[in-house]
Amino acid sequence: MSTASDARFWDRSSKSYARSRISDQAGYERTLERTSGLLKPDDSVLELGCGTGTTALRLADGVESYLAADLSAGMIAIAQEKLAASPIAGLAFRAATAEALASEAARFDTVLGFNYLHMVRDLTGTLRSIHALLAPGGLFISKTPCLGDMNPLIKLALPLMQMIGKAPYAGVFSAQELNDLIAAAGFEVASTERHASKGKDTRPFIVARRT
Repeated sequence: MSTASDARFWDRSSKSYARSRISDQAGYERTLERTSGLLKPDDSVLELGCGTGTTALRLADGVESYLAADLSAGMIAIAQEKLAASPIAGLAFRAATAEALASEAARFDTVLGFNYLHMVRDLTGTLRSIHALLAPGGLFISKTPCLGDMNPLIKLALPLMQMIGKAPYAGVFSAQELNDLIAAAGFEVASTERHASKGKDTRPFIVARRT
């Protein structure tokens, strides 16, 4: 399996993903409110793993520029259709990875990654790319499932689902392990919060600053 196979999985899943409902709307709204409060009107923002653009369309009008990227061209096509229906100045969608963007000259004040880090195959390398994408003192804001803190049965079932094409790649790490990896990549972790409104929250909202 590879990044290309991951892209194909999400291309196939893009339409059903776009129709799916947010499982914890109240928790999602809290995350949006908290994130919006950290963004400034003159910020240049990059969102990685943007999917079909739901979060970008909610946040982009509060900043100067907002680039939302995803490795799946299918996801990006749907996001661009949404943007065409409700244009927002300064918002653009692009099929790209963190590693590809890091090789370019652009640097951002804030990088966002929601439900994203557990999907990348080289977490250490991706975090280094995110560090390179940020201007000095810039913020990295993340909220992603930590499968290492979930029911062990989920971890047992995941490889079987992946074998039959019913699940994408997913990395297994705990919230503490994720915090440690973010710090090792050159960030100061400023806060770790829990935003879920129901059930056990295995998706910590992490705010980290590039040092």
